Amino acid sequence: MIVYEYPFNERIRTLLRLEDLYEKFAFFVGHDHPQQHHVALSTIFEMLEVAGRADLKSDLLQELERQKQTLLGFKSNPNVEAEMLDAILFDIERISTALVASQGKTGQHIRENEWLMSIRGRTIIPGGACEFDLPSYYAWQHDSAQQRLADIHKWFTPLAPLFDAIGMILRLLRESGRPVKMIAQSGSYQQMLQGKAYQMLRLNIDENLGAIPEISANKYMLWIRFTSQDGDMKPKAFEGDVPFELSLCSF
Repeated sequence: MIVYEYPFNERIRTLLRLEDLYEKFAFFVGHDHPQQHHVALSTIFEMLEVAGRADLKSDLLQELERQKQTLLGFKSNPNVEAEMLDAILFDIERISTALVASQGKTGQHIRENEWLMSIRGRTIIPGGACEFDLPSYYAWQHDSAQQRLADIHKWFTPLAPLFDAIGMILRLLRESGRPVKMIAQSGSYQQMLQGKAYQMLRLNIDENLGAIPEISANKYMLWIRFTSQDGDMKPKAFEGDVPFELSLCSF
């Protein structure tokens, strides 16, 4: 199954972008080649661009507190598994504490590092990080893999509480949706949302179908049009019905 996600607002769109960057970073930092470490470091710079909003940390803290208060309301519900609820509440408290303890603006430690900022300024130029542009960076790439990894982890560690918070919020949001089996007749599906403020749509589809969803939505209406790709990857309308699972998620 392929899972497609569609954010209904800019706030969730930002969190999904940052989650995507973190997954990319985690993949490349898990390898030893200098080129892979270059991508990992470049990804940290991209994280700073997306997370640059000054109020992102406060937004995350407010959302974590709101989720905590909501979950505390389930304490007296006999149908809720107490151990699982306590574990989630413990994680929220731990993540919130770490996020509060992270000082200053997100990524400020990188912005104050002149060497890193010189690399950041060159990486936005196509081919701008060649050895003749950044000889000191080229020398760093010839350090041992262990040393490069230690440096990258040192630069990323102050950002970790932010990504822990993002992971928890997106986890709770995804778990709020319940998948419902649907069929798009002749590759097209519409649903009235009646003004309810959803925050994310999740769509599961069998990858063997070769159907690709193009999604548009507002608080009143959801449209999904399925396409397929021909030999030159140009999209065309999917011919036939498309079974899929739809989850509408909101806190």
